Amino acid sequence: MKLFCAIYRTSITLAILAMGTASVAQIDGAASVLQRYGNLELERTGPTIDAELGQKYLRRGNTYSNLERFEEAIDEYKKAISADPNLADALRNLANTYSYLERFDEAKPMLARFIRLQTTTTASLIAAVTTLGELERGDGNYAASIAYDLHAIELNSDNDSQVHIMANTYNNAGEADKAIAIYQKAIEVMPGNAFFDRSLGRILEQENRIEDALQAYESAAAKNPDSSFYSDLVESTRSRL
Repeated sequence: MKLFCAIYRTSITLAILAMGTASVAQIDGAASVLQRYGNLELERTGPTIDAELGQKYLRRGNTYSNLERFEEAIDEYKKAISADPNLADALRNLANTYSYLERFDEAKPMLARFIRLQTTTTASLIAAVTTLGELERGDGNYAASIAYDLHAIELNSDNDSQVHIMANTYNNAGEADKAIAIYQKAIEVMPGNAFFDRSLGRILEQENRIEDALQAYESAAAKNPDSSFYSDLVESTRSRL
């Protein structure tokens, strides 16, 4: 699953890696302080040790990433986050790197932290939410994945294919309530899509909620009045009540 944004590439030159001895010593001189905050398994929301230092480590991490020296890039990104726990670019790039290396269990908490820092809708946020929902769903962590999946539908209202993938995964796993929630959210966000109503009705029928299924089919028929398929579905469902 290499679905998250492509690893962030910068124009930083190799000169960053060849910084003078004094400059490197200045950065690494803070190592003893950073080590106290270096366990990224324990999220630290503050304080920022040194925002400028975090940016230096971020740039070094990006350069290592460009050279495909990923373990060294990971180490630099971790230092950047330790220096500045609100440095979203470092969290994103670390998550990108873990995802690229298929170290998904390590990517997930970094994605979650990146998401929490976002205040506006961006392509990076959409990718992070979508990816984290998919990763949690793939691991069978449905209690966690559903919130990200619902958020992904809100953020990316043009992506109807992801809706069916999500709903089918939940339904096939015996999580019909979550599949229903997915289609309900999709109908809210993309109200003109009659097939969502039809798909919702199918799962409601499966759960023996025939009256609710009929309402879903009637909604589909109203959105597509020229379709005999939907009108026939309404009539056949009514005859069963």
